Amino acid sequence: MKLWAGRFQKETDSAVNDFNSSIAFDARLYRQDITGSIAHATMLGEQGIVSPQEAEDIINGLKAILADIEAGNVEFTVDMEDIHMNIESLLTSRIGQTAKRLHTARSRNDQVAVDFRMYVREEIQEIINIILNFETILVNKAKENVNTLLPGYTHLQRAQPSTLAHHLMAYANMLKRDVTRLEDCLERMNESPLGAGALATTTYPINRNRTAELLGFAKPTDNSLDSVSDRDFAIEFLSACSILMMHLSRFAEEIILWCSWEFKYVELDDAYSTGSSMMPQKKNPDVAELVRGKTGRVYGSLITLLTVMKGIPLAYNKDMQEDKEPVFDTIDTVKMCLPVFASMIDTMVVKPENMRRAALDGCFINATDCADYLVKKGLPFREAYMVVGKLVHTCIEQGENLDTLTLEEFREVSDLFQEDIYQALYMKNCVNGRKAIGGPAAVEVARQIAAIEAFVAERQ
Repeated sequence: MKLWAGRFQKETDSAVNDFNSSIAFDARLYRQDITGSIAHATMLGEQGIVSPQEAEDIINGLKAILADIEAGNVEFTVDMEDIHMNIESLLTSRIGQTAKRLHTARSRNDQVAVDFRMYVREEIQEIINIILNFETILVNKAKENVNTLLPGYTHLQRAQPSTLAHHLMAYANMLKRDVTRLEDCLERMNESPLGAGALATTTYPINRNRTAELLGFAKPTDNSLDSVSDRDFAIEFLSACSILMMHLSRFAEEIILWCSWEFKYVELDDAYSTGSSMMPQKKNPDVAELVRGKTGRVYGSLITLLTVMKGIPLAYNKDMQEDKEPVFDTIDTVKMCLPVFASMIDTMVVKPENMRRAALDGCFINATDCADYLVKKGLPFREAYMVVGKLVHTCIEQGENLDTLTLEEFREVSDLFQEDIYQALYMKNCVNGRKAIGGPAAVEVARQIAAIEAFVAERQ
């Protein structure tokens, strides 16, 4: 018999039973559900709402059920609909009538809300730890490549000289923001809805501060209607994960380009590549491609939950049962993508000569440095820009690079050019001259690396 069956005179249709049930996916909340119930029973006993002995019996029964679940000795049933009713039914079968006192001053509405928050809270911390490990991999790779010249791109056109370390630290900073976004989400969601009841709390003398404390929340939620109908924390989490996956997808796209024969900037380890069933020469970047593809899956989860919540009046509605699967799928996807992607980056082989050749080979990425040289000699930037544009045109016509032009050819367009122009155009000097905060100069990239290392160390 269902725990809510008193008002009903007919059994639930079997198709409705299957349709209504959530145990197939919310079973993963078993530990949070039992933890929340233990806190609730503890508070009920302390407040005299149930006797100390009844509270003790309930708590011991719940602990035994938890041990049996984790030992694989419990099978949940669709007839009990969800994880909450499955566990309460198990408790009743083990300790009898006393179990029926557990749900005093509580609704499944605040029960699921607290379970879900606890679950997401724990998973956020796990995801943060995985990101921090990835940050360490990026830092180590950057340290190895502080002087590895790499053309920086805009519009996928070679633009200005940079280094691989500078490029990697761009992604390290993206991941840093991902961590702080998840931390912000964690802080906002760290309020306990337990005790909100169905929507209007209860007439029993409960202590919501005590259950919040027992469950590690900073405080109880402030409004009971909002407590049971809010899924902002889940939406915010999905949003943060979507941005995280967007960062991984951008990185994946660059790796896919870089390991192509057209670029050949890096080579992926065999353990993180696949082959072709037909073409024996192929080495495919499937890890990067799958991460790029799975990003859309996470975006879909965010849109799903936003759509579910957009038209729901206060307070709880059954639509909200659709909140968990998108979140669970996102957690599984992110926790699968991050470690394998990080290991792919850790094991990839950098091809510095190919990167250097791309930076030097007729793409004029030191043209801005040439213009800056003239500006430092007193020419306004817009005039310097035009002068260098003419030089680039000359180089293209003659098959030259800027640094292979003769001094006489430089002086034909401006008598400000002197012998020191060649030092100004030397790629290493072009990079290391960019010492402004955030730039690619070796000394500045070293500062960026140290900043990420400190960020990670504060959280480990």
